[in-house]
Amino acid sequence: YGGMGLDFSYNIAVAEELGNIHCGGIPMAIGVQAGMATPALTRFGSHELKKQFLVPTIAGDFVACLGISEAEAGSDVANIKTTAVRKGDEYVINGGKMWITSGSQADWMCLLANTSEGPPHRNKSLICLPMNLPGIHVAKKIDKLGMRSSDTAQIFFEDVRVPCTNLIGEEGKGFTYQMLQFQEERLWGVATTLTPLETVIQETIEYTRQRKVFGQPVLHNQTVHFRLAELATEVELLRSLLRRAVALYVEGNDVTKFASMAKLKAGRLTREVTDSCLQFWGGMGFTSEVLVSRFYRDLRLVSIGGGTDETMLSIICKYMEILPGK
Repeated sequence: YGGMGLDFSYNIAVAEELGNIHCGGIPMAIGVQAGMATPALTRFGSHELKKQFLVPTIAGDFVACLGISEAEAGSDVANIKTTAVRKGDEYVINGGKMWITSGSQADWMCLLANTSEGPPHRNKSLICLPMNLPGIHVAKKIDKLGMRSSDTAQIFFEDVRVPCTNLIGEEGKGFTYQMLQFQEERLWGVATTLTPLETVIQETIEYTRQRKVFGQPVLHNQTVHFRLAELATEVELLRSLLRRAVALYVEGNDVTKFASMAKLKAGRLTREVTDSCLQFWGGMGFTSEVLVSRFYRDLRLVSIGGGTDETMLSIICKYMEILPGK
């Protein structure tokens, strides 16, 4: 279908390299295309669907988006309300999606919708939805704290008709497919944080070496250079956890626990590194002229998007069998 036939470790190598782009929005937008909206289609979609949607997406002719979150169902995927009711050989879609990356410009959406009245984990399906159909309304482009180079949209569906053949895999398996899709999304997200964090630490070292306070460089204060050494160590530990998770995933293992741990650590570490480093920049750190302030804004999303820190903790607890009542 136009891909290079490489294993997932190459996706992670690309994601890590994209961290050299001095913003978070572009790596995220590429990640939606390569590792968030397309894995389920690649793994479970029919040949016809892949020819129609995957081929032009890989070629870069189509922009894809992922339609999961709703105004009252972000990390709580089971609680989505959007419906796709089968009528003849079509699904009729009603509802809405919120916080959709690339939603203002996407050619198609990998949509999760309720296709039956059954239990919430078995009544959902993934559907390839062309975004030029009647009844699709991009309500607004959302103004955000960070990731401002990536468009994020609120979208509504009103009696949108799509062929039943646009179903990815089996009806009712959408929740399961999306949980699998989340693993690649979360590992990609972790990988894109490593280079920015290293860059922020290194730039802070260089700035504090030059900036003098009370007659000596800021870096020469033990609390500063010890803190930077500690943060650099944490970044390397995160890299090792990511490497382990990816290696196991490529071998075909379930890495839900490790991917969730890495996602949790990445979200917290991006906040810790950018906040600590920004403090060492003093007043300059509070301006828009330095990179640390941009990553402070952009990387704040890591603890929210693709599943919040609290969701990651719940997943980890489940795999450790330490949830209340268990």
